[in-house]
Amino acid sequence: MTLRERLFSIQDLCFSYRSTPVLEDISFELHRGKFYGLIGANGSGKSTLLELLMATLSPLSGSITYKKKQLDHYSRQELACRLALVPQHFSMDFEYLVRDVVLMGRHPHIPRFSSPAPHDIKAVDTAMETMDISHLQNRPVIALSGGELQRVVMARALAQETEVLILDEATSNLDIQHTIAIMKVIRRRVSEKGLTVIAAIHDLNLAAAFCDDCLVLKERRIYANAPVKNIFTSQLLRDVFSVDAEIHCTTEDRHPQIQYNYL
Repeated sequence: MTLRERLFSIQDLCFSYRSTPVLEDISFELHRGKFYGLIGANGSGKSTLLELLMATLSPLSGSITYKKKQLDHYSRQELACRLALVPQHFSMDFEYLVRDVVLMGRHPHIPRFSSPAPHDIKAVDTAMETMDISHLQNRPVIALSGGELQRVVMARALAQETEVLILDEATSNLDIQHTIAIMKVIRRRVSEKGLTVIAAIHDLNLAAAFCDDCLVLKERRIYANAPVKNIFTSQLLRDVFSVDAEIHCTTEDRHPQIQYNYL
């Protein structure tokens, strides 16, 4: 088995909003070229954990290292060249055109007072084509639907060409067609280009279908951290989500499918 480069190392991480604990004693590692799902009930701390990985929040205690260097020792521009975020909610009040918003993903790579280079333009065009928004490129983002805007934000992150992509329920506003198409694109980039992804995912079957490993949060701590073929059990779904379900896997290599017992 090939050893993968360790990118993130999180040790004994704790975080609170004022006097309210949100995360406690969180420890795990993220390695290059893997797709990690982050799952848990609402309020379990998924978005907070992703903000800590992006260094938009600072830990109360514990450490986060990226490539063996403390995360807070990187400049904002250094991090923007390495980490891209697609948030669950995104708003913009100015009448930027779609193409201009996607081009913002290239800003960390463009020297100050310089114009975009041919590679920057190509990255933008490729990202828009990948997200099926090329026909929207001259439309103001304030005129887009929620699903269209989400695809623009995803294209901006892809144009950023980072080695880590962080998704905070980034497909929650999309129809099933575009959700599956985007997940397939990300899965290919993980497999073919060594992209590392950590994604908070609400749809457990989506996580089971596309992720390599899953981290499960419950009551401010990591309840489980394992490959998807091992992580999803009826017991876990009862303990973490308080639902009854059966797990089906027709072949040894196929990812599990979850069938909920609604009645």
